[in-house]
Amino acid sequence: MAKRDFYEVLGVAKNASEEEIKKAYRKLAMKFHPDRHQGDDAKDAEAKFKEVKEAYEMLSDAQKRAAYDQYGHAGVDPNMRGPGGGAEGFGGFGEAFGDIFGDIFGQQRGGGGRGGRQVFRGGDLSYAMEVTLEEAATGKDAQIRIPSWDECDPCGGSGAKKGTSAKTCGTCQGSGTVQMRQGFFSVQQTCPHCRGSGKIIADPCPSCSGQGKLKKQKTLEVKIPAGIDDSMRIRSTGNGEPGTNGGPPGDLYIEIRLKKHEIFERDGDDLHCSVPIGFSKAALGGEIDVPTLSGKAAIDIPEGTQTGKQFRLRGKGIKGVRASYPGDLYCHITVETPVKLTEHQRKLLKEFDESLQKGGAKHMPTGNSWTDKLKGLFGA
Repeated sequence: MAKRDFYEVLGVAKNASEEEIKKAYRKLAMKFHPDRHQGDDAKDAEAKFKEVKEAYEMLSDAQKRAAYDQYGHAGVDPNMRGPGGGAEGFGGFGEAFGDIFGDIFGQQRGGGGRGGRQVFRGGDLSYAMEVTLEEAATGKDAQIRIPSWDECDPCGGSGAKKGTSAKTCGTCQGSGTVQMRQGFFSVQQTCPHCRGSGKIIADPCPSCSGQGKLKKQKTLEVKIPAGIDDSMRIRSTGNGEPGTNGGPPGDLYIEIRLKKHEIFERDGDDLHCSVPIGFSKAALGGEIDVPTLSGKAAIDIPEGTQTGKQFRLRGKGIKGVRASYPGDLYCHITVETPVKLTEHQRKLLKEFDESLQKGGAKHMPTGNSWTDKLKGLFGA
């Protein structure tokens, strides 16, 4: 029986694009796949499935299609085709759809000379770096020591002992993958024998234990941006662990740890500090110096300042990484009580206290108010 025209089999025009041919094949292969037919209908479906598959294999290959367009069936003699021809049967649903699903999911098929080893991205590394508040505010250039993986010189990166070589995996035929049939679908998995490398190293290199790489240390220059905060991460692309089978390396993540400062506490882009003053300065008021990251600043203390009073210095905080202007500095006043007094100082304080008592509520409004509340509570 004469073969039907391949374009007619797929139901497409002779000037159909690759995408149109692929779409038609996918639709017909789903329709005629033997797993979807039972009884007397199965044999006819199997024949049509083979016909559709053969037509697609010819028309999806640019060279075979050109030969077919010029010479017809005589230009694509089946005996000249490789082991991927239509005579092999239908050998699994996944194999029939390998090209389609490979394009959809970006995967490579194994076997038949069309696939390749399984490629895996390297793992990411993490590095904790401590910086001072001043360094976080202004930024800095730092050097860190991180692991690196260099090609093993004795084996030249092959992983095999000098004088030997790695062998092609017999399980996956060097593709790095095997196909597992699961009902209607054929699932592609990493070869369990070679673990996706496609090679078996019978006699591994003693220097690198068959890895092809040696772990060493290298110095990496790192730029810490101004305004960085605690727990922020800096990504260094390509400085992680090496990939497998030529895969891309992972990344290095540098996590910032902010050292505790003796004076300041950071809250986002704002800074807070505690400023102790003597009770006489708090009572009389006056100008005092307070610390900032850029030096000293002066603030005016009003008369009668109490503990907990807060003063705000605008723009004296930190300009964050993503901020357009710096935060503020908040100074929290703490009034200190004098200790280790001399007899003369005690005498003066007693006289001072007596004068306060005579003055009444005008000198200590909060204290007298609290005393009145206490009397009311106990009925005194």
